Amino acid sequence: MKRIFVYETLSGGAQAAEAEDRIAGDDLFAAGLAMRNAIAADLLLLDDYEVSVATCSRAMPVPAPARPVEPKEGESAADFVARQSDAHHLVWVVAPETDGVLARLQACVDPARWLGCDGPVIALASGKRSTLLHLAEAGIATPLAFEHARETARWVVKPDDGAGGLATRLHADREAACEDWSQRSRAGQPMAIEAWVEGQALSLSLLCSAGRTELLSINRQQIAIDAEGGLSYEGVEVNALPLADACGAALNALATRVGRSMTGLRGFVGIDLVWHAQRGPVIIEVNPRVTCAYVGLSQALGRNLAAEVIASHLRDAAHGDL
Repeated sequence: MKRIFVYETLSGGAQAAEAEDRIAGDDLFAAGLAMRNAIAADLLLLDDYEVSVATCSRAMPVPAPARPVEPKEGESAADFVARQSDAHHLVWVVAPETDGVLARLQACVDPARWLGCDGPVIALASGKRSTLLHLAEAGIATPLAFEHARETARWVVKPDDGAGGLATRLHADREAACEDWSQRSRAGQPMAIEAWVEGQALSLSLLCSAGRTELLSINRQQIAIDAEGGLSYEGVEVNALPLADACGAALNALATRVGRSMTGLRGFVGIDLVWHAQRGPVIIEVNPRVTCAYVGLSQALGRNLAAEVIASHLRDAAHGDL
């Protein structure tokens, strides 16, 4: 029997995760817990794996019959994940790119055990601006194409390594956006400023392996904007658009191009984009990790996505592609 360890930062109980939880608030904690439980539920359907789930007092119980695992007192997230990695055959981490959290945890785990993207592509995707520049060089549409467009009326400022729409603000003109960017950058936080792309907010869920990118679903994102221009993420409608229509064909081709451009993408990956009325899909960011769209997706598709993530990882390992 093989053993697999699931760690989600907000519910995982380690020292760094608890500090992050205090900042993140209830909504992100609930989202993290939902992702953890969805992954664990899929894994528990597999006959040949024992499942361990990182937890804390606030995040109990874990899905039965998974084994709850808690960090030692004062143990950091990196030390906790490294210790559990030594005791398990596979490790599945759900963590944000913010402040290098995902990158540090990936570095703690042997690639043969890590179910997810490799280090270089996590580093690339952890910077909003660097990701857009990389994709634009590959001929993929991004907000960079709108920076000098006459149609661009609004601008958005956000943390360059942010997640979940936190601290993201929309401005009615570029001058106000630049002032916001400057103030927050001087405060020590790396910020990104982008042209706001008008259109339908979508996300893609992908299953990635060496040489292959499969578009699993097209999801509709729910984004709210308050009176001060603050953006907030209010959920996702999973599998909202069919893959078989013309929009699906275009997005499938886009997913393949992203996979070829960012060759270290592995396992479950998300892409946030806007469907522009004239220009079609415009990529906003690439998430090298499980996203909220994982929750309910196995049921919607009639597939055990956790089993498929493991199978693709084992194939890559057998071919030396990790």
